[in-house]
Amino acid sequence: MLTKGIQLTLLMGPVVPAPAPRVVIDALEDAEVTTAAGRPSGFQLSFQFSSRSALNTLFLIAGAQNTGPATPPLRVILLVTLNGTPQPLFDGVMTNVEVQAGGPGGAGTIRITGDDLTRVMDMIDWSGLPFPGLPIAARVAAICAKYAAFGLIPLVIPPLFPDVPIPVERIPAQQGTDLAYIQRLAEQVGYVFYIEPGPAPGTNVAYFGPEIKVGVPQPALNLDMDVVTNLEGMNFSFEPTRGVLPIVYIQNPQTRAPIPLPVPDLNPLQPPLGALATTLANLRALKDTANLNPAEALSRGLAEAGRSQDTVRATGTLDVLRYGRLLKARRLVGVRGAGVAYDGLYFVERVKSRLKRGELKQEFTLTRNGLVSLTPQVPV
Repeated sequence: MLTKGIQLTLLMGPVVPAPAPRVVIDALEDAEVTTAAGRPSGFQLSFQFSSRSALNTLFLIAGAQNTGPATPPLRVILLVTLNGTPQPLFDGVMTNVEVQAGGPGGAGTIRITGDDLTRVMDMIDWSGLPFPGLPIAARVAAICAKYAAFGLIPLVIPPLFPDVPIPVERIPAQQGTDLAYIQRLAEQVGYVFYIEPGPAPGTNVAYFGPEIKVGVPQPALNLDMDVVTNLEGMNFSFEPTRGVLPIVYIQNPQTRAPIPLPVPDLNPLQPPLGALATTLANLRALKDTANLNPAEALSRGLAEAGRSQDTVRATGTLDVLRYGRLLKARRLVGVRGAGVAYDGLYFVERVKSRLKRGELKQEFTLTRNGLVSLTPQVPV
């Protein structure tokens, strides 16, 4: 699918997909991919078909083949080639097919939707599987190794305060599916878990670690800057009373008495992005931390503190051709031309990419934990 210097490549198939047949490519009308921090990525593809088209049965048959754990779901990979460089846009599996029949003499529509590869990890219940003597990081790596056939590359950051279970005292056992168990472990230590396509087509990075809001920012989003403007519009909002000071409870092992401990937002991986920091206007007691060890309780508190400080939010739309690359979620990006209060670096919380014949645009949501930029210049 060609769009003014942008080419979309569609690959489909079980486990190791192949380029989609010509009849599928010709019928593709638009593609939509949503990536956001804190939730799985998803896609939707829309095709037009006639009553004689092979698409009438192609996707329905493909979906019907995936009726049990022994048959892998149909995998879908979307690659965007921009200025001659291929970039993975999405890698996941089909979960639903909708068919809207056309009227007299009109074309019908087929919409297929799906999730990223976390859906594959949520298909089989492995409750009771033991992990003797393995810390949390080793358990996550062992679980991700099952999905090497899908190109899954685990990137596991050990917790700051690791808890190594002694087999003669306790043996951790999995509860639920692989995805549910990893998410439970991530919540336990204040981490996040997500799967991101790339760096090469057909490969994916399974990240288990803290939410990171540092690093090299993406090229700046320019607003009202004449010829270098790459935004179609942008809106900002500020919630000064959203800040929360979490209070975790640590249990005294001798007296069993809970000890309240306030946890300020002092995470080096989530430094302030604004000079006027968020006001701590609320207190939130995390009472379920009393049954955790002190290290895990503090990690939970730091994660909660980091989430509540993002009081500045920005939404907008950009033209990818003018921007020159794909804007990616879970990374930093600079904003210019919005004024002293809102210029500076932001964390990209959500990106929705919409590609149709003739255009590729991205809707985005940015967050920041304060007003006024801390950087004297926003990287171009």
